[in-house]
Amino acid sequence: MNDLTEDVGTNEAFSGEEERDVTEWTVAEENARERIDKYITEIWEEEVSRSQVQLWINDGHVTVNGASVKSNYKLFVGDRVAVTVPEPEITDLVAENIPLEVVYEDSDVIVVNKPRGMVVHPAVGHPSGTLVNALMYHCKDLSGINGEIRPGIVHRIDKDTSGLIMAAKNDASHASLAAQLKEHSVTRRYIAVVHGNLSHDQGTVDAPIGRDPHDRKLYTVTEKNSKRSVTHFTVLERFGDNTLLELQLETGRTHQIRVHMKFIGHPLVGDPIYGRSKGTAMNGQALHAAVLGFVHPSTGEYMEFSAPLPEDMEEVLFALRSR
Repeated sequence: MNDLTEDVGTNEAFSGEEERDVTEWTVAEENARERIDKYITEIWEEEVSRSQVQLWINDGHVTVNGASVKSNYKLFVGDRVAVTVPEPEITDLVAENIPLEVVYEDSDVIVVNKPRGMVVHPAVGHPSGTLVNALMYHCKDLSGINGEIRPGIVHRIDKDTSGLIMAAKNDASHASLAAQLKEHSVTRRYIAVVHGNLSHDQGTVDAPIGRDPHDRKLYTVTEKNSKRSVTHFTVLERFGDNTLLELQLETGRTHQIRVHMKFIGHPLVGDPIYGRSKGTAMNGQALHAAVLGFVHPSTGEYMEFSAPLPEDMEEVLFALRSR
């Protein structure tokens, strides 16, 4: 499960339905005596609410050691928790004639330069106007591995992050691209403007990311229920109290760059959640997925694409350079 994937995002890749149907965990000592609904909500990689988890439990989609339980069940060390995710209910997911900036397209894959403000796939609060709605109109043929909600979607970037994202147009291509994401062989380089002046010209943030225990919608650096997360950065330009960075993802956790930059004391300019949005004309974080490279699913050829900075980020840089 974003990202940066800010991906899918992330979530390094959305795997096939056969792999996603049943998810299992073995309870560690640190989670003993925790309610099962709270445990699943915190460990789950996707945006799943506690109320949704409770519905799954009530409907028998959750078992502990093979037996159904109630939402208030208290876990024991070694308990085997299994969640069988039911098929999502789809209502009125339609193709929409939304303009797309297509960077590359063939019969297997499409690469799009997503604008800031566009949600990748439909979700609660965003039933339409998403990249998926636009792709459904433009392509007519998308992979079905992720079901009807996320046709073609292999990875994702945040709503308010602009830049390159790829989608698969058949299941074989989807499987190939998802495998490359899992193996960390996809090239993903981002451009960002952060607060502060970094002390090093290059560096690596290697810090595990998991859900924030105080707010399940957010992520943080934590040792609990987390996954290894690695972001490499290079300073491109300094502006005194701001820095322009190129960041390369080794892993692709949800909100990874945003969380890692906050963790080292240099949050993204304009980030309304992990940084400071006041004082900037941007509507969202100054983060752009500038380079995307992968091996073509059919030809085996390595392909790499780039997208220029959006106008709003260029305006921020112009203002910083003009001070």
